[in-house]
Amino acid sequence: METSSTKMLWQPSPERIAASNMTAFMKAVSNAENQMLSDYKSLWQWSVDHPEAFWNHVWDWCDIRADHRGERVLIDGDKMPGAQFYPDARLNFAENLLRRSDEGDAIVFWGEDKVKRRLSWQDLHVLVSRLQQFMTAQGIGPGDRVAGFVPNMPETIAAMLAAASLGAVWSSCSPDFGVQGVLDRFGQIEPKLLFCADGYNYNGKTHDSLGRVKEIVAALPSVRNVIVFPYVGEISPLSALGDKADWLEAHLAPYQPKPVAYTPMPFNSPLYIMFSSGTTGKPKCIVHGIGGTLLQHVKEHRFHANVKPGDRVFYFTTCGWMMWNWLVSALACEATVMLYDGAPSYPDPSILFNYADAEKITFFGTSAKWIDAIAKDGLKPMATHDLSTIEAIGSTGSPLVPEAFEYVYNNIKQDVNLASLSGGTDIISCFALGNPILPVWRGELQSRGLGLAVAVYDDDGKAVTAEKGELVCEKPFPCMPIAFWNDPDGSRYRAAYFERFENIWCHGDYVALTEHDGLIIFGRSDATLNPGGVRIGTAEIYRQVEKLEEVVESLVIGQDWEGDTRVILFVRLRPHGVLDEALTKKIKTHIRQNCTPRHVPAKVIAVDDIPRTKSGKIVELAVRDVVHGRAIKNQEALANPEALDLFRNLAVLGEA
Repeated sequence: METSSTKMLWQPSPERIAASNMTAFMKAVSNAENQMLSDYKSLWQWSVDHPEAFWNHVWDWCDIRADHRGERVLIDGDKMPGAQFYPDARLNFAENLLRRSDEGDAIVFWGEDKVKRRLSWQDLHVLVSRLQQFMTAQGIGPGDRVAGFVPNMPETIAAMLAAASLGAVWSSCSPDFGVQGVLDRFGQIEPKLLFCADGYNYNGKTHDSLGRVKEIVAALPSVRNVIVFPYVGEISPLSALGDKADWLEAHLAPYQPKPVAYTPMPFNSPLYIMFSSGTTGKPKCIVHGIGGTLLQHVKEHRFHANVKPGDRVFYFTTCGWMMWNWLVSALACEATVMLYDGAPSYPDPSILFNYADAEKITFFGTSAKWIDAIAKDGLKPMATHDLSTIEAIGSTGSPLVPEAFEYVYNNIKQDVNLASLSGGTDIISCFALGNPILPVWRGELQSRGLGLAVAVYDDDGKAVTAEKGELVCEKPFPCMPIAFWNDPDGSRYRAAYFERFENIWCHGDYVALTEHDGLIIFGRSDATLNPGGVRIGTAEIYRQVEKLEEVVESLVIGQDWEGDTRVILFVRLRPHGVLDEALTKKIKTHIRQNCTPRHVPAKVIAVDDIPRTKSGKIVELAVRDVVHGRAIKNQEALANPEALDLFRNLAVLGEA
């Protein structure tokens, strides 16, 4: 795969550039700092060279609401980990999201084709107020954990905001998790309250949640109350959950709405606990702070996504993926948050585009895999939908291949900012992402994020351009995790990010910085192939294989073989497809011609399914462990753990 593209797919018009938040911010900073910041690259460079001034400008421009900011912006700025932003500041996360209280839409919700609802800003205030009063009566306060085993529905946002208003810590996972997967997460953090729904819908089918909630609560003695959202209609009896559980309205009945009270909290107090995917053991509990999350999210929304008051921001996500947390923060821009729960292709593959047209979505976010899937299905929304309100399309979850960039512009919309994003749970945000004032180059993420000193290092720790290497961040940034849960000496936190290069955040992505100052992602470093000592990003192979009409998707690993590594490719074919000698040769030839001979797999093996996490990421490391006979410690992290059995004890992998 190239380390730079020569094909520009989109260029923002001068009028669009002039009207963007990014341009307005650049002018404000230039005037205030007496700097000549005439383009994005100069603004980015200034932002990483002057972090204290930069983050103060973000704070002021985005109107962060706080009881106190304090004079100190950054202490121990030469230490990673150890640096702290705004050590004297006091603020409340929920107060910054609940800015409006009018009758305009705060949240719009579609649950497949079964449920359509909306909450006004006033409705949201009322629900948060009553939830806050209930939580206060249950003794919830700063630092207490409140958990959600919940669909992506409006009540989930209200519960998080109520917890945050009190300084409590929110953590959630999606209701398709099995009991052990939930306990592996919530068992570590010991929540006092558990929110759930009676069930959820997926692909036209209704699934019960309460049967699993009964088992979960029995194993979580810390839970004082279970609050059940009505959604699909009771399947299991609520009474089976015991005295702790009741419907949402029953819990809230004693409380009349009143103004929401906001507990001021230190900037670096915990807000969210996020979980690593956990396929190599119990998930890591990553603790994110109130101020860092808020400041980073408003920066990304306002400047990189160009979100303005009244915009309608959508991201297809579950409550177990950090994109949910990212999405919800759009409320701080006084934008409407657009929720969708269920399968993105039910009742037909156009459902999300139907939603975009019906509700006039302005920012449309989804996963790279979904774009790949609708491209394979031959969907052409440009011919069937209006989509005139969409200004940007976000893609994340895995690298968006160059052909998918072209698919978007040829078949979805021509005048749109295609914003491929990369970051993750570790920073609850993005290292590289979209940019409304820059062109889109085929296969490239447009820019490094403002205020983030992102670079690419070779194996010797030297910064490189137009070469593949490790994605690093050379200076502290506000949304670094404040800690890992139950890691008192910080050793697990340091081991996760700071052992490869001293005092440098090493993210674990294999990337290249391009001549356009964008990024190309080649896959995760720990999944990088190394045949003959040459590093190969898995995304390079996926890009070529999934061009082929016969292949739906693929997964590639490195197998230890005769003192070296050989490339093994697994393919899932279209229904009734057969991996015969001719197709195997076609796949290998295509890879050889478009990559290098080292990319060509030693074996191509057909499988009926490919294992993936709940957020849709394929799990190369878990498959690699299965192939090598190693135990998979936490299959509950997978959406389809049974798929791993397809890779066990394959005789063909014992053959030369």
